[in-house]
Amino acid sequence: MMKKEKKEIMFVCKECGYESLKWLGKCPNCNSWNSFTELRIMNKSKINLVENSSGVQKLNKISAVSKENRIVTKMTEFDRIMGGGVVIGSVSLIGGEPGVGKSTLMLQIADRIASLVSNDGQNYKVLYISGEESYSQIKLRADRLDVRNENIYILSETNWENIVKNIEEITPDIVIIDSIQTINSDYIPGVQGSVAQIRGITAEIVKLAKSRNITVFILGHVTKEGDIAGPKLLEHMVDTVLYFESETTQNYRILRVFKNRFGSTAEIAVFEMKSTGLYEITNPSEFFVHHSENLVGTVTTCIVEGTRPLLTQVQALLVKSYFAQPRRVVSGIDYNRAMLLISVLEKNTGISLVYEDVYISIVSGLKIKETAVDLAVLMAVYSSHKNITVDSKTVYVGEVGLTGEVRAVSFINERINEVLKLGYKKVFIPYENKKNITGCNFSNSLDIIFVRSIREIDTLF
Repeated sequence: MMKKEKKEIMFVCKECGYESLKWLGKCPNCNSWNSFTELRIMNKSKINLVENSSGVQKLNKISAVSKENRIVTKMTEFDRIMGGGVVIGSVSLIGGEPGVGKSTLMLQIADRIASLVSNDGQNYKVLYISGEESYSQIKLRADRLDVRNENIYILSETNWENIVKNIEEITPDIVIIDSIQTINSDYIPGVQGSVAQIRGITAEIVKLAKSRNITVFILGHVTKEGDIAGPKLLEHMVDTVLYFESETTQNYRILRVFKNRFGSTAEIAVFEMKSTGLYEITNPSEFFVHHSENLVGTVTTCIVEGTRPLLTQVQALLVKSYFAQPRRVVSGIDYNRAMLLISVLEKNTGISLVYEDVYISIVSGLKIKETAVDLAVLMAVYSSHKNITVDSKTVYVGEVGLTGEVRAVSFINERINEVLKLGYKKVFIPYENKKNITGCNFSNSLDIIFVRSIREIDTLF
């Protein structure tokens, strides 16, 4: 009697990539419910070792990534967040909601790169692979963006094996795959877009890029929770991860770096969406500050995204509550952090907000994670509560502790220089940062005031 072949199966959490030998209702790693999906494991005896193994090399004999190993696209914002340009042979993942501008950006990047000359004196060849649009649809978008470069090749295909054949024939320098969820392979178990397919094809893409020194951009859709659809471990397989943020109804797009093996992380680039494509916003501070008049509950602050200081505004609205439990609505900062700050304000200033609804918002839908915005949030809430106008030419920066002390923040010199550059007259910063101010190009035109505690809030207007 013939022995049945044993099926090797494991279960993978599609939210975080956690692996289990059996199905679990709740992921023990990320606590997601019903997130496990079945993954068939390939028979290891049938897998051959890669023929072109890189071999062992001495560390001191290996050359690091230099400027010569990068492609400078001449799109300043994109080059900056990539660490100075696109590294040759790297694999980058660009995620975002459908319609946010991923395909538009990559077609513009393709046009920039295809116009450049490589080290061998030839123009770079770019292969744009679309599994979502037909040739005519891509052509319509290219005409709208005024992209007509003869070094850009288009392939409308979803089968990975056919894609590899075309890559071997064209031998491109740059490959753009739009999107990873639409590509399938006949040799990988699972349906199109499944965990197994995305995981296996991404591994093949990385192998192809590294073995043939091809630069690859992978586009991926995100779920409602903001994660790349498919296994979370997709992010760990690539060199660079970029996410498009912002609502599709707004005319600006924020491209944020979450991972970069060849540059700094947490950088952002701001683009404005127009009918003819995405345009760089070289001075986002002016873009996020919308007025120059003194208002109640509107406070200007300076945040740092990666290494870039940005000026933005915090707004607060306090009104009488008609409910037994007053409302607390927060947008742009962490809700729990905002509730903590309100408690600190009540404790240290003696005011009571128990009968008021509190609404806190960061203008333009910007999402802020750093705590240097704490002082500005409290100033906005206090201003709205007391109905006091805030000087529009004043900036507030500082982290607030549980006892009301204003704690030091990082990049203080960069923040002060940004405030000075945009013509502001006064800035409030933590007293602890006094010893850190060095090399700032400010003069008597900027008044720097040091704050020790939130108890001084009446003197900060």
